[in-house]
Amino acid sequence: MDLSRNQATAALWSKVRGKVGVRFARFVPVAIASLATSQIALIVFNHTLHLTAGIAGFTAAVVGAGVSYVLSRWAWERKGRPHLLKETLPFWAISVCVWLILAGANKLGVYFVHEMGLHKGWKKIVVENGTYFAANCVTFVARFLIFHYVLFADRGTSEAAAEAPPGELLEMAPAEDLTR
Repeated sequence: MDLSRNQATAALWSKVRGKVGVRFARFVPVAIASLATSQIALIVFNHTLHLTAGIAGFTAAVVGAGVSYVLSRWAWERKGRPHLLKETLPFWAISVCVWLILAGANKLGVYFVHEMGLHKGWKKIVVENGTYFAANCVTFVARFLIFHYVLFADRGTSEAAAEAPPGELLEMAPAEDLTR
């Protein structure tokens, strides 16, 4: 039993130190910065500007997405001008879906506040922002998976080839690629 635990631990550490773990570790600060920006914007839009719940949630998510866009390129080590059709438009299409989800989450949070009879104070802010935060956490995981495996995925090499020792790359390469 101890051997299987060691193997499981070794496999987990291999993933954490691998490409997925590195990308995840770089994406977490991006998500935190985006989340902090959108949470602060949500408080301003809900409690200072008194926007409707849907508009406040949507607009706060847009503000957070701006931060996320700039920092996501860093997280996936993208340099130079982004490709409009392969990166920029898909990123914003995903963002629009997230904005709609977060707008709905803010509306749900405002609904919870009214149902609980909270009309002002820190409890109201905690319930509203807590609902928005929970939805943001769910969309964080979804966005990471989409960004890592679809949007910013390495198309040139497979993950196995990227982690293989140089001697094994020749064995993995198709025969026609070796003749080029």
